[in-house]
Amino acid sequence: MMKPKHWLSSLLTVALVSTSASAEDWSMWGGTPNRNMMSPETGIPADFTPGHLKDGSEEIDLSTTENVKWVAKLGSQAYGNPTIAGGKVFIGTNNESPRNEKHIGDRGNIYCLDEKTGEFLWQLVVPKLGAGKVSDWEYLGICSSPTIDVEKGVGYVVTNRCEVVCFDIDGLSDGNDGPFKDEGQYMAGPGNPPMEISPTDADIIWTYDMRDELGVFPHNIASSSTLLIDGKLFVTTSNGQDWSHINIPAPFAPTLIVLDPDTGELIGEEASEISQHLYHCNWSSPSYGVIGGKPQAIFGAGDGFCYGFDLNPVEDDEGFLVLKELWKYDCNPPHYKMKDGQPIRYPAPEGPNEIIGTPVVYKDKVYVAIGQDPEHGEGVGVLQCIDATKRGDITTSGKVWSYEGIRRTISTVSIMNGLVFAADYSGVIHCLDAETGELYWKHDTLSHIWGSTIAVDGKVYVGNEDGVLTILAADKTHKVLKEIEFDAPVYSTPVVANGVLYIGTQTHLYAIAD
Repeated sequence: MMKPKHWLSSLLTVALVSTSASAEDWSMWGGTPNRNMMSPETGIPADFTPGHLKDGSEEIDLSTTENVKWVAKLGSQAYGNPTIAGGKVFIGTNNESPRNEKHIGDRGNIYCLDEKTGEFLWQLVVPKLGAGKVSDWEYLGICSSPTIDVEKGVGYVVTNRCEVVCFDIDGLSDGNDGPFKDEGQYMAGPGNPPMEISPTDADIIWTYDMRDELGVFPHNIASSSTLLIDGKLFVTTSNGQDWSHINIPAPFAPTLIVLDPDTGELIGEEASEISQHLYHCNWSSPSYGVIGGKPQAIFGAGDGFCYGFDLNPVEDDEGFLVLKELWKYDCNPPHYKMKDGQPIRYPAPEGPNEIIGTPVVYKDKVYVAIGQDPEHGEGVGVLQCIDATKRGDITTSGKVWSYEGIRRTISTVSIMNGLVFAADYSGVIHCLDAETGELYWKHDTLSHIWGSTIAVDGKVYVGNEDGVLTILAADKTHKVLKEIEFDAPVYSTPVVANGVLYIGTQTHLYAIAD
């Protein structure tokens, strides 16, 4: 039977939660639209040996591993977190270990691998903007996690070129489907002769260029993971400052937009004037929850506020389709903004922050912490618990609790059995009561943490910049179960799918199972 494709989707019933992978897949950043970094799976290994490279090779010698199913070579810098759906693994990286000799040089890549074997199937290859560190940092590759819709056979990803790309999860191996037919020109880049396409290249269905269509100015790199919900695709635009770190070239560009997932047509945008007040950039991925019976899109913004938006855009006075703001909450305490009657200037270590981690929805509340670009170093942070049943500016009325014991963070929290597990950039894991914010314990991993925790099978897993994976008991007692060292830094987040634990280092992806 021919699989349904997205351009036939108007014939399909649209479900509220529209991704349709099996319950064991990890088809999007956070696993589910509420982005809680936890998994209900059991039997996940807490002890394994990642092994070592073969002499003179970038390949891991599997004979030196234990409880490792397979290892796939990535580029030289991999910040993207894997998603697993439909028997495939999708992960972002750069092109420093070319999979095809026709694709040489600095590019952004999404690899599609076979879930059972790790075999390379196909790749999306994205030329760089040529803007350097200002808008498309050299060799960063694609940092976003793809979102996969197995029923429609498509995925969505934000590329290093500040585009949203919808792709066929089978690549070009089953033909060039969809309305987009210029894959050869796309891979070659503007002004270059088109490349010959092959079955190991991506089949692009549509693209939406946020720079051309919205005037967005991405700072450093465009990065966020899309939210597919209620037949709509919510996307963070990565609009930010220019090289001066003073000017905002596009102060009226939206930071959050809504696209038709079947066509890529713009069908809504935020109108809360976030870009006029941002500190640096917008990289936080949107999340979703039904809070107090009301479906909402939740967005941690570059102005340090967390927002709740109605899912359905409405026409404003000028005829634009905009997202109705339900509430907003200033995540920066007043004493992070002012001292002795004077404003504390961003990015001072004692001053205000934006939101980079993703808000998590759990039992009618939103959990989100503030932080800054790791390039800015360490500084003060705060983890907020918000009652999102309120409306308007709920900075006071919506505060359930806040925890200032955490430092700056770019991580997303895990919540399991009423406990919040939160990592900060300084390398410390914090365990708190989800209802009260009471601190139960802290653990210092002694190195910076870029990724997030995952809570699964009674344990908490997190990697750090030294390449150490720390495994802790997911309860009120501070208990380190294991520390496992990899040969490269771990910048991404461990994820679990179909009984397998995936750990991405800067250079390799490990599939771990007993």
